[in-house]
Amino acid sequence: MFEAFVTICMLAAAGPVSPLPGETCRIALLPGFAAETKAPCEHASRLAAPQPASVKAEGLPFCALRPRSALGFSEAAPGVFVHLGKVAEPDPANVGDVSNIAFVVGSRGIAVIDAGGSRKVGEEIYLAIRERSTLPITHLILTHMHPDHVFGADPLREAGAAVIGHANLPRALADRAETYRANFARLIGEAAFLGSQAPVPDRVIAEQEMIDLGDRVLELRAFPSAHTASDLTVFDRTSGILFAGDLLFDTHTPALDGSLRGWLAALSRMQGSSARRVVPGHGGPLLDWPQAAEPVERYLGALEADTKRALDDGLALGPATEVIGRSEADRWLLFDLFNPRNATVAYTELEWDP
Repeated sequence: MFEAFVTICMLAAAGPVSPLPGETCRIALLPGFAAETKAPCEHASRLAAPQPASVKAEGLPFCALRPRSALGFSEAAPGVFVHLGKVAEPDPANVGDVSNIAFVVGSRGIAVIDAGGSRKVGEEIYLAIRERSTLPITHLILTHMHPDHVFGADPLREAGAAVIGHANLPRALADRAETYRANFARLIGEAAFLGSQAPVPDRVIAEQEMIDLGDRVLELRAFPSAHTASDLTVFDRTSGILFAGDLLFDTHTPALDGSLRGWLAALSRMQGSSARRVVPGHGGPLLDWPQAAEPVERYLGALEADTKRALDDGLALGPATEVIGRSEADRWLLFDLFNPRNATVAYTELEWDP
């Protein structure tokens, strides 16, 4: 099969027909124009191809044989494919591939769960799906607002997916989009990040919703503020697998960007699910459920207990963040990056307790 591509460059250098020497450019995949031969692919793409966000296209789209995806997906159960993101900060080598991604195949369509941290990652997700199925990509479910889960959305939307998220997701992304974009462009590098933008969901969920992919139903459930204010989970009835997003971490230090007590309540509620296995947002990628909740509950419990103790001892925020959660340091990766932030959020939340 042939796929459409276009060379994209930074808008700041707009002007010449051809890229200038040293200009920041990359070749981007344009989903939606696949064909068995080159000519119809190029004809369709030149008539209707969208231009990726915040860039200029250099020349016309062109078509080439579909490449192999750079992302590895394992089949966790029949029709369920899971990719293990790097347990690392985004950088030029991983181009934002630092969170888990999954897709579920029904008889009529495919749902993708999370989109990675750059348009480039989203393009690779599309290629990985097309290596396994020609069914339409009907849904992209974003489990929460963080940039490592959302910036790859556009290629999947261009392939036909409706973007679905928590009712709080549109506002959360609108408020943070520019900060997220600037931070990820700096961490990943402008070239690899070209064409990436925060998506606007097509549909939001306030409580619960079912998606029928054809002989396969996914249950989507939204939560009050927990890991973030925009968390939702996906449960595949057929396989018994729960996709927890960042309500569950494995090996990667949990990141608290919402409510400590809300997160503990969410984990308790999730354990009432009939799921037997779970895909966390980071680490794993496939764990036994509910046993997989225990390390995160232990860590959050330590945050809560240490924060209460620091407040009782009259510690100010700065000194408190140096001691809160320290007993967990040897149990998690990236601890010194995330734990001080978590301690700050926990302190701010609990200091108003009566």
